[in-house]
Amino acid sequence: QVQLVESGGGLVQPGESLRLSCAASGVTLSDYNIAWFRQAPGKEREGLLCISSSGVRLSYVESVKGRFTISRDGAKNAVYLQMNSLKPEDTAVYYCAVRRFGCNSAQAVYPYWGQGTQVTVSS
Repeated sequence: QVQLVESGGGLVQPGESLRLSCAASGVTLSDYNIAWFRQAPGKEREGLLCISSSGVRLSYVESVKGRFTISRDGAKNAVYLQMNSLKPEDTAVYYCAVRRFGCNSAQAVYPYWGQGTQVTVSS
């Protein structure tokens, strides 16, 4: 049974940083493609970044390029989202998701999801 658990969210001020973690059980993340999504209030869930099973990193949203980075720790079976220079518009629930075949920005193709972690950026 695949389980994903996100952590690391919280309330931060604009310009600060956060690192989100996605811990997995029931699946070896290095064999899968892992993506980070977010969903702001009243908006659709959007795919942000993905790291493929071969380690290729893809970014799907222009507004986070240069600020957000995805990484993976095989020993800990975890994936991280480093978020720097946070802005109020980054406020959302952040989710990690995994799929077997290839990175993709569409949420519908990911069968496994975490429960999400809230990130609030406010002064």
